[in-house]
Amino acid sequence: MTVTHHLRVHRSDEELAREGQLAWRLAEIAADPVEVDDDVADMIINRVIDNAAVAAASLTRAPVSAARQQALDHAVSISGAGATVFGCTLERRTSPEWAAWANGVAVRELDYHDTFLAAEYSHPGDNIPPILAVAQHVGSEGRALLRGLATGYEIQIDLVRAISLHRHKIDHVAHLGPSAAAGIGTLLGLPAETIYQAVGQALHTTTATRQSRKGEISTWKAHAPAFAGKMAVEAVDRAMRGETSPSPIYEGEDGVIAWMLDGPDASYEVPLPGPGESKRGILDSYTKEHSAEYQAQAWIDLARRLHDERPDAADPANVESIVLHTSHHTHHVIGSGANDPQKYDPTASRETLDHSIPYIFAVALQDGGWHHVDSYAPERAGRPDTVALWHKVTTAEDAEWTRRYHSEDPDEKAFGGRVVIRFTDGSELTDEIAVADAHPLGARPFGREDYIRKFRLLAEPVLEPAEIERFLDLAQRLPELTVDEVRQLSIVATRGVLAGAPAPKGLF
Repeated sequence: MTVTHHLRVHRSDEELAREGQLAWRLAEIAADPVEVDDDVADMIINRVIDNAAVAAASLTRAPVSAARQQALDHAVSISGAGATVFGCTLERRTSPEWAAWANGVAVRELDYHDTFLAAEYSHPGDNIPPILAVAQHVGSEGRALLRGLATGYEIQIDLVRAISLHRHKIDHVAHLGPSAAAGIGTLLGLPAETIYQAVGQALHTTTATRQSRKGEISTWKAHAPAFAGKMAVEAVDRAMRGETSPSPIYEGEDGVIAWMLDGPDASYEVPLPGPGESKRGILDSYTKEHSAEYQAQAWIDLARRLHDERPDAADPANVESIVLHTSHHTHHVIGSGANDPQKYDPTASRETLDHSIPYIFAVALQDGGWHHVDSYAPERAGRPDTVALWHKVTTAEDAEWTRRYHSEDPDEKAFGGRVVIRFTDGSELTDEIAVADAHPLGARPFGREDYIRKFRLLAEPVLEPAEIERFLDLAQRLPELTVDEVRQLSIVATRGVLAGAPAPKGLF
């Protein structure tokens, strides 16, 4: 049965016992030796495939190349086998924290993997690179890796359900540092005491502002979760050496809640698995069919449907205005409510266009679909008829869509909204969509075959056919993998692919 943990700030003179701290509860969950349910195991396999798919598609992009070069410029540490780096040969290893860094950037670069949205938002697949890197380094079997990943997903999703970070302009990876540290703790079978110290350190070092997702969005957007994963690996290493961390990290008088979140009078109710309860959080998350911010997924699906039903709406000469009535989050983060002029700038970065629903809706409406490269190309963004239509698209907050966005009932939780297109002849078109087609409640929910199809689509330009089959075979046998097979759970680029990617030099 789920247990609700009451979380509040405590004065220093209250001397909050360790057992009453959230970090300790997370550590207890991570140390609980519960096995992974079959349906959870199946979904973890899906997400391992999904992560590799989006990493393959980003192998030659500059941020990924830079992170990969940083990792490869570091040798394997002396007390382990090291970890693989996406794209490189399986024999080419680096230290696990740097593998977590490089692979984390590759996974996040295209904003194309799984998501969970509640009080906060997240990409829980970001847990996979650091936990897998440690598994390869220390020599873990597939069953241990599976349990570690179940913990990482569970804890991040539990934190996201209860604690809003973005409301206080704190980046959402502050929930990832603790979840990845806890997942590594489960993987290694560490005691709660050690995991507790690692969780505290991981949180302490991964709190940063949301400026990374504001205005002209930089390449750091993809690096932020990779940094959290790297910090989680280092936090576990430090805790295993007997070192301690700030405490109580959440509840302290000068802790995260008191000074970065809702303040000294704040309280939260955090839902957590009880002792012996299966970790099933991953089943409440969902992946992306399209390479764009999750709140854009349903809008792309609606736009491509309208492309077929009302092709006249794609011509700016016919359109007076397009208003997307949607949730507070969509309006203020990726909509016109953000008040970011960059969201309407044809020369904006890919990272910025990825967070501009006016741009995304306009392009999907004109093209009848979405492509992870072509839809962001400078020539696509600068097309005059697209710019004209794009600048007629605005968003508006709608109380009902906001309520549904935050609903705890999965049957009514929604990430879309209602579009009103006013034509120059005075007529109007109104339509709506609640969830993306690929969502579990959508028109075409993603299953194993869809994850494999997505992997093939994104991997075929950069992986040999035999390599695609090799990886898919390993991933689908994840719970039974041997130590050697876990160390092969990576993707190797076709000869020459990485040679054509940027290879920047830095300090190392």
